[in-house]
Amino acid sequence: MKTDSFVTRHVGPQEEDLNSMLGLIGVSTIEELIAQTVPEGIRLKNELDLPPAMSEYEYLGHLKTLARKNKVFKTYIGLGYNESITPSVIKRNILENPGWYTAYTPYQAEIAQGRLEALLNFQTMLCDLTGMEIANASLLDEGTAAAEAMSMLFSVRSRDQKKNEAIKFFVSDQVLPQTISILKSHAEPLGIELCIDSNENFDFSRAYFGALLQYPGKFGAVYNYSEFVAKANENEIKVAVAADILSLVNLTPPGEFGAEVVVGTTQRFGIPLGYGGPHAAYFATKDAYKRNIPGRIIGVTKDMDGRVGLRMALQTREQHIKRDKATSNICTAQVLLAVMAGMYAVYHGPKGLKYIADKVHHSTVTLSNALKKLGYQQNNASYFDTLLIEADAAKVRTLAEAQQINFLYPDSTKVSISLNETVSLSDLNTIVKIFADAVGKSTVEITELAEETTISEANQRVSTFMENEVFNLYHSETELMRYIKKLERKDLSLNHSMIALGSCTMKLNAASEMLPISWEEWGNIHPFVPIDQAAGYIEVLKELEHQLNVITGFAGTSLQPNSGAQGEFSGLMVIRAYHDSRGEGHRNICLIPASAHGTNPASAALAGFKVVVTKTDERGNIDLQDLRDKAEKYKDELAALMVTYPSTHGVFESSIKEITEIIHNNGGQVYMDGANMNAQVGLTNPATIGADVCHLNLHKTFSIPHGGGGPGVGPICAAPHLVEFLPSNPIIKTGGENAIESISSAPFGSALVCLISYGYIKMLGRNGLKKSTCAAILNANYIKSKLEGTFEILYTGEKGRAAHEMIIDCRSFKAKGIEVTDIAKRLIDYGFHAPTVSFPVAGTLMIEPTESESVAELDRFCEALIAIKNEIEQITDIDAENVLKNAPHTLRMVTADIWEYPYSRTEAAYPLAYVAENKFWPTVRRVDEAYGDRNLMCTCPPIEAYMEA
Repeated sequence: MKTDSFVTRHVGPQEEDLNSMLGLIGVSTIEELIAQTVPEGIRLKNELDLPPAMSEYEYLGHLKTLARKNKVFKTYIGLGYNESITPSVIKRNILENPGWYTAYTPYQAEIAQGRLEALLNFQTMLCDLTGMEIANASLLDEGTAAAEAMSMLFSVRSRDQKKNEAIKFFVSDQVLPQTISILKSHAEPLGIELCIDSNENFDFSRAYFGALLQYPGKFGAVYNYSEFVAKANENEIKVAVAADILSLVNLTPPGEFGAEVVVGTTQRFGIPLGYGGPHAAYFATKDAYKRNIPGRIIGVTKDMDGRVGLRMALQTREQHIKRDKATSNICTAQVLLAVMAGMYAVYHGPKGLKYIADKVHHSTVTLSNALKKLGYQQNNASYFDTLLIEADAAKVRTLAEAQQINFLYPDSTKVSISLNETVSLSDLNTIVKIFADAVGKSTVEITELAEETTISEANQRVSTFMENEVFNLYHSETELMRYIKKLERKDLSLNHSMIALGSCTMKLNAASEMLPISWEEWGNIHPFVPIDQAAGYIEVLKELEHQLNVITGFAGTSLQPNSGAQGEFSGLMVIRAYHDSRGEGHRNICLIPASAHGTNPASAALAGFKVVVTKTDERGNIDLQDLRDKAEKYKDELAALMVTYPSTHGVFESSIKEITEIIHNNGGQVYMDGANMNAQVGLTNPATIGADVCHLNLHKTFSIPHGGGGPGVGPICAAPHLVEFLPSNPIIKTGGENAIESISSAPFGSALVCLISYGYIKMLGRNGLKKSTCAAILNANYIKSKLEGTFEILYTGEKGRAAHEMIIDCRSFKAKGIEVTDIAKRLIDYGFHAPTVSFPVAGTLMIEPTESESVAELDRFCEALIAIKNEIEQITDIDAENVLKNAPHTLRMVTADIWEYPYSRTEAAYPLAYVAENKFWPTVRRVDEAYGDRNLMCTCPPIEAYMEA
């Protein structure tokens, strides 16, 4: 075995396993299996034009060299990003811990109670700080959260507002520039008219349905918005506020002066800058909008024993239910970052946050006083952490950069300085010295912080916050470490067993890919620093774009979209811009197969397209005749087809080139959903099948960890004719010559985690990438062969093969009273997370083993499913007391004094011998989803309150 070969470590099946695996499948070689799986007409003729693989050791040395090209300055730019301190106990036990970062989205609540509790803490913290009644479990970034607020307020307009076509949305000129750009990209396709102006100029016309304010303003001024909000409310105009989360410790919460929605980022709660992300945005609103809030909400419910349990609320999958009628396409949240931010609040508690906020504010007041002594005019009468100073910007910049310091320079006569929790007296004195030198004066020495405040009494917070027990118990490192570990033990992650989720690709997140995430040279770069200070980042990101171009066969890539859903929206907006540029802006029909992901129709609707659904045939493929009929019917209005390839049913459709040709012949463009790219890399690609643009889920195919439901990155890759429309940023130049507006707040989206995919490609190299794809197809077909005869395999390709995933049909078990959910819950007792339940077909399980799983693990998984099938067959009537209906079985249940079930404790807890070696115990029994939705509770009051609900 080559010990320095990363592919050997990444791919599960070893060389000695291949003969037995291939023999079971019924082929002689991997090449024969691939030939029977991937249609010959779309196979690549040449190997990927990428370098050979680096070893892990070589890669880490390479990345250290690149890291040294980044210049880590002290940065006071602000604009929604501030350096923060990640407590070491959180960094080591969450950020660097696979028990947290390899977990999947908590759809299976019984094995996700730890993350759910951490997210409930996050929601509670937000409700307390914002003064709102309900918050979700995070969004992608502040700019997209603001766009979600605008969209939600547009959708909840009153009947009269809709009748009178109130379509205007006021945006304060104090709002961050990147947020305004994102609002523009979301407003136009929905028919929303933006008005960007000073707060003082707003006339509160009834033509407006909503408004967005920044609190504090982009250059730091704190305004009293009470009168503005009161007038808006009088005129039925709903107000959203983008608020700095740390400032809300000291400032009146927007909920207390009448805001309907509060959004922002929690980045400064212990999350690295990471050149722009990933960071957990927040979205808090009134209880009245609980059925309209985008993203995920964690709610409280009870389990089968009546004990408290947590779960994701039903409406948080609205895009899968409402599809093209959805008001949001959000799928990926930023769970790992939300967990970190929430734990930052748990660690510091209300008193600790007050200390940090006061220190930041008093440092800012002290700096302002010193600069005034030097004769400078400071323009913000009231502020929290940011000053706006009249000065010779060019002179100050030269002196500052010589001291490795970044300020913000709004124009030639102004300098803006945003302070943060890392600032010391020494840092303040360095800043003052720069400004003294700029005017040729002796410096003013600072020896202590002023205790005064510039926040007016009307804007000062008087209400208490974070009084729940969880925020007041874990302030020592010992206690927090134990609390984090207690929660971690409640969650089943990849460090315990395989997570065979179809479409979600839960593969290895290699340690060598993850290690650099913690390095300061990558973590502590502000997204708006001068490009020359981020030379290492730019080299990595440009190379990653090139790598993805080669892999997809396309000409250009944008890394800006920071989730798969954002990638879908971006790709469609690029198509929209292309049609507009050709004078064909009337093209507004988007064809989407019935089997598509729920975010596909939602994204199309948000991009301003009308969705027309096309049929699938009995084999799960696109109905070619129906597609042709509809493409020809709408040929004058056809804008695009959204297609997933291999199909959502896990099949390489041989007619894919004919499908794309039909669309092109009728004037449309082809958007390929990259959810199943793990079966394409090195074998075929989107350009070869005839697509024009695709998004890629870096958290699927390219090994970014799921993090319990985020981070995710969804870059788009485009054919030559679409490259000019790739998305822009208002501060850092990105995108094409005719770029669409921003899709995400940062110019390169969640740049920090792009290092993972860069490393994945570098360490696999051209041969390893192809080998990984082949291994994914091998593993899926191995499971298929093991389960055939026990389960019905729902769809296969023309030669009987699956792609990288396959679907087993569980609908016949209803005759025994068994639903697919029962099988999913019973798998927990066997130590496995369930595959994808009832998607894309109700009553089925979609299984994707990935290339990273060994034969031993595949065998254990198949053994578990076969054993469950035997348990189903033993059910003699529809009995609610069978082992599946009672699954999962908790330790409390199995060790209780009384056991009244018709099967043994051993059958319940240790159904197969291997389970006893590594038993995972769920901490709650099956949760009651319906009860939780009827009694929606999304913060953490005392336990007694849950019991009374």
